[in-house]
Amino acid sequence: MRETAAFFVYLLVCLVLGALLTYPVLATGVVDLAPHRVMGRLTQAFILIGLWPFLKALGIANWASLGYTAPRRVFLAAVWRGWLLGVAILAVLVGALLALGVRVPDRLSEGWMLALLAKAAQALLGGLLIGLFEESFFRGALYGAIRRRGGVWSAVVWTALLYAAVHFLKPHPLSAGVPFDLAGAGQMFAQVFTGAFQWKHVDSMAALFLVGLFLGLVRERTGHIGWCIGLHAGWVFVIQVGRHLTDGAPTSSYAWLTGGYDGVIGWLAAGWIGLLILVLAWRWRPSRGEGTGRPRLSS
Repeated sequence: MRETAAFFVYLLVCLVLGALLTYPVLATGVVDLAPHRVMGRLTQAFILIGLWPFLKALGIANWASLGYTAPRRVFLAAVWRGWLLGVAILAVLVGALLALGVRVPDRLSEGWMLALLAKAAQALLGGLLIGLFEESFFRGALYGAIRRRGGVWSAVVWTALLYAAVHFLKPHPLSAGVPFDLAGAGQMFAQVFTGAFQWKHVDSMAALFLVGLFLGLVRERTGHIGWCIGLHAGWVFVIQVGRHLTDGAPTSSYAWLTGGYDGVIGWLAAGWIGLLILVLAWRWRPSRGEGTGRPRLSS
């Protein structure tokens, strides 16, 4: 709990710094982005800049604590196989959504093949970068910090909780007619918290929490984050390409199976990932002695 609180405070400080600098940055006229995107980018920049000093303060500024414990060949092979598995897992979910009519194929326009290839390349690179950053932070640094003091389930659950919450703690556009000035920046910062924990997000948050549990168990089982990076990147790839090729069908009688976060994850995703967690837990049951021992290292 203490380690989780430290990481949350760190993210909060980065968000405050991003909010404070958003208006001065936009006032220069150099940046041509929406205010909420500028605040988000600045927050991400502060997270990256301050991460290593923050980890040093916690005493975990080393590659092993970040989950990079496997030999390079084993690690890269795990990323690749994890990506393939992640694509397969999310392809099943998107296929089910198409079969149920929750998502429908988009109309193909002229030059759709080139557009698809460009989107696939973007999704591949973006997924790998997102997987690398988020897994290094959550299943790497945060998981390692909690795991060194507690048991498996403490690390898995607290990491999954913060992982799910952070996805909704982000800046959103101001309401129509509200000018972006210092007061507007303050309002945007406040909306990060007031708009995050709402009932309409419960399905997507439940799905992301279970995703966090699954990745945490994979991290514990393998002893490194190679598989986690690959799985995460594969999921992002399928979601982005799937959204490019399909549209949501809000009038479908099964539309409640997806949430408003990205039109893909929701109750159906939660059930699917939950089933995979049961399979993983069934195939791997940590003994009582593993609660404070070193994770097993394998590919």
